[in-house]
Amino acid sequence: MTHAARSYWDGQAAAFDDDPDHGLREPAVRAAWRTLLRGHLPPAPADVADLGCGTGTLSVLLAEDGHRVRGLDVSEQMLVAARRKAAAAGVDVVLEQGDAADPPYEAASFDVVLSRHVLWAMPDPAAALARWSTLLRPGGRLLLIEGSWSTGAGLRASAVERLLAELGRSAAVQVLDDSGYWGREIDDERYLVVSAG
Repeated sequence: MTHAARSYWDGQAAAFDDDPDHGLREPAVRAAWRTLLRGHLPPAPADVADLGCGTGTLSVLLAEDGHRVRGLDVSEQMLVAARRKAAAAGVDVVLEQGDAADPPYEAASFDVVLSRHVLWAMPDPAAALARWSTLLRPGGRLLLIEGSWSTGAGLRASAVERLLAELGRSAAVQVLDDSGYWGREIDDERYLVVSAG
């Protein structure tokens, strides 16, 4: 990841949690994400990699549910916020700075690899998915929360399905068009792809 990317996300950190789906400060939005993730995670404690964890909102949410979470982000300022959030919640989350496209983790060390709104920003999404797949233990799963936004950025669900098929991986798509996840009505494509090994 380039210095420019680090600088950009460092600059976004202070206001990042202002969006309802980033900070999950509204109880109903937080509950919606907790329910969604619980429905696709193995029983706790599972080992979870949260790649591109940002301010650690999902990392903390999963740690509160008893999972062993390692969060990785390119931005040190995002990680400062994540560490503060984990401390306030009284949970242990290992938070490290690094490139989500090529995480510094050993093969077969996680039950779940989670990313939210990260894959679309990878310079080579296919290579990132291939690398992320190596991190999974047998029976592990990828949880990919993505979108194709009205700004023109993002990835369509069909593109993610195709990339996973090229790796020989399954893909089950759940559309996330309920405003409860976002704290507002949306008019673009947002979804979760679950790829179980």
